[in-house]
Amino acid sequence: MKFSINRQAFLKNLADVQRAIPSKTTIPILTGIKLVVSQEGITLTGSDSEVSIEIFLPVEHEELQLSIVETGSIVLPARFFGEIVKKLPQNTFTLETNEQLQATITAGSAAFTLNGLSAHDYPQLPEVEKDHVLTLPVPLFRQVILQTSIAVSTAESRPILTGIHMVIANNQLKAVATDSHRLSQRIIPLEMPETSNALTFEITLPGKTLIELSRIIDGLETIDFAITENQVLFQTETLSFYSRLLEGRYPDTDRLINDQFNTAITVVASDLVAAVDRASLMSHTDKNNIATLSINENRILLTGNSPEIGKVEEEITVENYEGASLDVSFNPDYLKDALRLFGSSEATIQFLEANRPFTLTLKDNHSDIPYSFIQLVTPVRTFNG
Repeated sequence: MKFSINRQAFLKNLADVQRAIPSKTTIPILTGIKLVVSQEGITLTGSDSEVSIEIFLPVEHEELQLSIVETGSIVLPARFFGEIVKKLPQNTFTLETNEQLQATITAGSAAFTLNGLSAHDYPQLPEVEKDHVLTLPVPLFRQVILQTSIAVSTAESRPILTGIHMVIANNQLKAVATDSHRLSQRIIPLEMPETSNALTFEITLPGKTLIELSRIIDGLETIDFAITENQVLFQTETLSFYSRLLEGRYPDTDRLINDQFNTAITVVASDLVAAVDRASLMSHTDKNNIATLSINENRILLTGNSPEIGKVEEEITVENYEGASLDVSFNPDYLKDALRLFGSSEATIQFLEANRPFTLTLKDNHSDIPYSFIQLVTPVRTFNG
């Protein structure tokens, strides 16, 4: 096979495919990237058997400056191939293979030869039936991923919690994540075909996988979403992104969310983020990493304390306060992560008791869906509380 292509345009797509390629694997060929060249364009494939990414580079895309001389296929070592293309001296390069599965990559006076493998030995991508396909607006879907992924667990002891749980029912998509210390939920309406109105799916996708997907699809308008028993396929005109589902039963998070509260404050989220950040300067020096909010009708005080280093106190400005006095201790990093999702909007924080999870919601929520965006943070028990 032989083709020439614009180096920068190729690198962008190559980097997206490389997101699926493992650094270590028991299947050596998966450390390679598969190239299939046809008269229509080039298909790049990377996979770690859990996630597979396939991107098609069509000849008609002008920015690619793609010229196909001869069709064919090969698997090249992804890391070396990527580094070579990155360091080539000119904006266009040519790749040509021979019958010994060697690829020669040339640009200007530089020429590299890479040993490859047969593309016929590369594992087949899974078959995903497209009987039920949802079309999602990319900006909104990326927002859902961003707002829920903060609460995904990093502990492998409970693999199901390393995912984002998605429920598709009643023309809505509910996404929720929890690491058992905090929870983030977002619900968005779906425009579904009349034939799909009764569709119900409940799946859990790896959080890391969805974060990678959100990076790849940035700037696109829509993406198709097809679901099978143990696999999902996200697809655009030139991208196919496959992911395995996490096995197991996700905990019932609905029971954690309720309207009851004894104390509530409304704050400008960005102002409180800055204050909590200052408090955490002290709390981070202590192995427990705890900050405390003392709420009463006279003032609301945020405290960060380290017995070895010192203490910080800051009075918090609130837009509204109602209910009973309360002292609540919490991990400041969890509260900062949650508050940052509100930007500079006003957030309402509702407390039930000092040792019960407290909730964060938008003060002005324009959605008519209950709990369309809600964060829960579990307080830290202290010797006093």
